[in-house]
Amino acid sequence: MKILLQLTILTLCMLALPFFSAAQCNEYTKKECIPQLNPYTFNGQLNNAVLSQGETAELQLTFYKDQEYRVLVEGEDQLGKLHFQLFDTEYNLLYDNADEDHTKLWDFMVESTDDFIIRVLVPENKEKEELESGCVSILVGFRAFGSRTIFK
Repeated sequence: MKILLQLTILTLCMLALPFFSAAQCNEYTKKECIPQLNPYTFNGQLNNAVLSQGETAELQLTFYKDQEYRVLVEGEDQLGKLHFQLFDTEYNLLYDNADEDHTKLWDFMVESTDDFIIRVLVPENKEKEELESGCVSILVGFRAFGSRTIFK
């Protein structure tokens, strides 16, 4: 009877673990990542996941004409510098942050409203024996074209 109770508790804990990880990832995104979009307005979509070294994630987003955008791809420190790319829906490469020393921010405009794909790759660390995992956030900020403040 005692073993059955222990197995039940262990099973419940294992089932609840993904929910705790998601909650921690949301908190990381809200506290550490959203402020980095400033002076752009956060679009309100929390796009995050717990990823391990060597994993890839993709997110399809719509970007609108006459808007300036800031894309932020941020991961917890143990993941290292993240590699992200922007593709059109036919997977033609439009931007690669490897060309800019793996920057986590990218500001741009689109000529017409269209869907794009952001691919995030978490690098493998062959020096570590254990596989590291952590929260990865993909956030988008926007502002109307021409709304930026110009200082003289």
